[in-house]
Amino acid sequence: MSLFSYQNLKKILFKLDPETAHTVAGLGLRAIAHCPVLLRYVKNKNFVTHPILQQDIFGRTFQNPVGLGAGFDKNGQYITAMPTMGFGFTEIGTVTPKPQDGNAKPRLFRLLEDNSIQNAMGFNNKGSHYMLQRLKELYFFDYPMGINIGKNKLTPEDEALNDYETLFKAFKNYGDYIVINISSPNTPGLRDLQNEAFIKAIFKMAKEITTQPVLLKIAPDMEPEDAIALCKTAVEAGAAGIIATNTTIDYSLTPHAKDFGGISGALLTEKSYQLFKAIGKELYGKTLLISVGGIDSAEEAYRRIKAGASLVQVYSMLVYRGPALIKEINEGLIKLLQKDGYKHISEAIGADYK
Repeated sequence: MSLFSYQNLKKILFKLDPETAHTVAGLGLRAIAHCPVLLRYVKNKNFVTHPILQQDIFGRTFQNPVGLGAGFDKNGQYITAMPTMGFGFTEIGTVTPKPQDGNAKPRLFRLLEDNSIQNAMGFNNKGSHYMLQRLKELYFFDYPMGINIGKNKLTPEDEALNDYETLFKAFKNYGDYIVINISSPNTPGLRDLQNEAFIKAIFKMAKEITTQPVLLKIAPDMEPEDAIALCKTAVEAGAAGIIATNTTIDYSLTPHAKDFGGISGALLTEKSYQLFKAIGKELYGKTLLISVGGIDSAEEAYRRIKAGASLVQVYSMLVYRGPALIKEINEGLIKLLQKDGYKHISEAIGADYK
């Protein structure tokens, strides 16, 4: 094992408060992004591309199907470094119209025994104006990117549409897709917006403002029939895709959980998969599906792909495994696809229903 391996670095990072460790890791990524020679070296080491994995989605070429989930790069500060981690695409945010500090600290916890994370961050970010400036600086950066948007904490539920309208207008010329986040458990009342009336209203509004693909991200704690009904409503209203799932508030999953915030990582794996598969069974072939939640191996990513996912996202497991995980997943997917006789990933997507 190299002296500079992630497992050695993790020993140092895990001695720090989780939020401090996140900041330190971010500084490292920004440093890499500002050193072209190092950036090329690390990207060549980690980034996997192969014709069997390449897909054209939303008018862009995704070199591999493994992306970074929202929540890591809240302010668009690490976009140029993401290819060096091996990701085929990234999703920035969640960004709100106005800057906000998020919830009181401590608000990020490692559930070490469970290879999981619990967070109660509360959409801490520098706001839409700051994010716009970041994106303008990256005008010529050619890399698939989504923008995850949410309402401000102090915005009343009956005024939530105004926040999303502001964000659609702000980012209508940026990013390759936009994600409506109404499924985080850390903004009071946000999950209450997961209802048919609001879904119809927000997608109607989105179509009047932007031609970008707009996706809906849902929570894992809904009953399957309710989640399916909500997703169907979204697709009928104009959603270009569904992302399943966000973090869970099912604290019965472990005795180590706090009684607030959302759990992600290994504890979420099966819960996320089961809901995703229920949605995939109904909506595969009718809209784009992205799976996220406890994906920690090529086998798990492949399970989501066969259940209907065109793309998958990783975040929390990256904390425990490091960037080598992304390379392992992509290289493993190539082997799994070839083993099953597939010439292209598209042949495996939704295989459970073919």
